[in-house]
Amino acid sequence: MGTILLLSNGHGEDLSGALLGQALIDCGHTVTALPLAGLGGPYQQAGITLLGSSHEFSTGGLGYTSLRGRLTELVQGQILYLLRRLLRLLLSRKRFDLILVVGDVIPVIAGWLSRRPVATYLVAYSSHYEGKLRLPWPCAALLRSHRFLKIFSRDQLTADDLSQQLKRPVNFLGNPFMDPVLTATPALPAAAQRIGLLPGSRRPELDANLGLMLQLLTRLPQRKDLSLDLALVASLRDEELAVLAKRAGWTLHAGVLLQEGAPAIHVHRNGFQAVLQSSDLVLGMAGTAVEQAVGLCRPVLQLPGGGPQFTAAFAEAQRRLLGPTVFCAPGEASSMENLEASAALCLDLLHRSRWDEELKRCCRKEAQRRLGDRGGGLRMAKAISGLLP
Repeated sequence: MGTILLLSNGHGEDLSGALLGQALIDCGHTVTALPLAGLGGPYQQAGITLLGSSHEFSTGGLGYTSLRGRLTELVQGQILYLLRRLLRLLLSRKRFDLILVVGDVIPVIAGWLSRRPVATYLVAYSSHYEGKLRLPWPCAALLRSHRFLKIFSRDQLTADDLSQQLKRPVNFLGNPFMDPVLTATPALPAAAQRIGLLPGSRRPELDANLGLMLQLLTRLPQRKDLSLDLALVASLRDEELAVLAKRAGWTLHAGVLLQEGAPAIHVHRNGFQAVLQSSDLVLGMAGTAVEQAVGLCRPVLQLPGGGPQFTAAFAEAQRRLLGPTVFCAPGEASSMENLEASAALCLDLLHRSRWDEELKRCCRKEAQRRLGDRGGGLRMAKAISGLLP
């Protein structure tokens, strides 16, 4: 069996990498991970050894989305940190039979520089954005290299498009990040209707996103048949949550956020899968978690914020990626106009999620078209195993 190094550069990429790593370990391989941005939490949770220590920055690896983000990364030393990570890769590369890239152009470059055999899962790119994928320089040239033994895409449209562009086969076998939510069993109590709340996972953006969500949810009527469920990461502790909620007029009591006249919000820590599976509608300000919601055939209402990730531009790109079952109300991000329109659209979508058969059919169609069937992680692991001696 082989020794494999996983290269990834973001929370969603780390999640996919960890799931792929688990599947490869089940196939008998030895797997190590080198996250190029962030702490690599999903790898640690999966029990996958990290190559060296890791560090998290306030931009969450998303500084490239704005000039402010780029300057923040420079001040915090993220560029130097990335260079140190690349140096560690080059010093350790001979230990590994294969480099497995999960992400975009940065780990693709790193994989090519390693001068080792490489397989890559281009989870960050899709032809659904523009109809024809424009890979950033020098990604296309590197992917044509003989060092890249196999390329996997995140959807069939991208596989067909890149196969033509690169003049070599690109395979779509499914998305590993869909496997947990398509196979796990919901753990939430029964409710007539449920809205899942996904404010994201990166702080401090998470705090701002949740504050905005609370402003929106204040505008929803109190209903006995409606459950609001907040999927929250452990890094936002109860004491901090209580302070944040108080600023928006809510109080935290025994794991429930309360405000007079508004529906109660049940807080679930590290319960993303259960919230996703149990929800009829998802209110999302996240990346991978919103993709998982679409893959579960759930309609999604976006609430654009101030970033660095979930801005109006990111939300618009996400709608192009995930299709017509992702909705966004008009109005400037964080404005009263957008909050009022979002509250009205939220109630409309909640009603349609129960009674609109056309919406249900569309959700099923787009889930298959955009994300694919479950079992993608195992299928990719088996294909990668075939590359090793």
